[in-house]
Amino acid sequence: MFLTIYTIIHVIISLVGILSGFVVLAGLLTARRLDGVTALFLATTAATSVTGFFFPFHGITPGIVVGIISLVVLTISAFARYPRHLLGGWRKTYVITAVLALYFNVFVLVVQLFEKVPALKNLAPTQTEPPFKITQLLVLILFIVLGALAAIRFRAESAPVASK
Repeated sequence: MFLTIYTIIHVIISLVGILSGFVVLAGLLTARRLDGVTALFLATTAATSVTGFFFPFHGITPGIVVGIISLVVLTISAFARYPRHLLGGWRKTYVITAVLALYFNVFVLVVQLFEKVPALKNLAPTQTEPPFKITQLLVLILFIVLGALAAIRFRAESAPVASK
């Protein structure tokens, strides 16, 4: 019972992180900072990784590795965003790490969808089949393109403060 409730809470936090991350990404693409949503994104994305560590597991899993990498990336992103105030090269560092953190969440979402949704599980029962690999490749390409565009568009002179 406790594990079921914990899983639901973890999933809700993860989905809030992903949804707020896409709002932040839209802001980056339109040169808007979206301070409140950014704080929500960074906090829930970090909470997603942290809560993921408390599931019962044996040894190091791919999910734990992604969680650790995500927390490192989030630390850099928050450092660039808050103490460094997006000044100079920290602006692009923030954009790249924020988009990368969102990508990690979406990467794990795709893994979970292929594990939990019966139709997707039938397409790729071991996640080594082409439908899974193609989906993950398309997600990666999408994030590379969006991240590059965000890094170009979110420039110092065009990034007014917006508090949504």
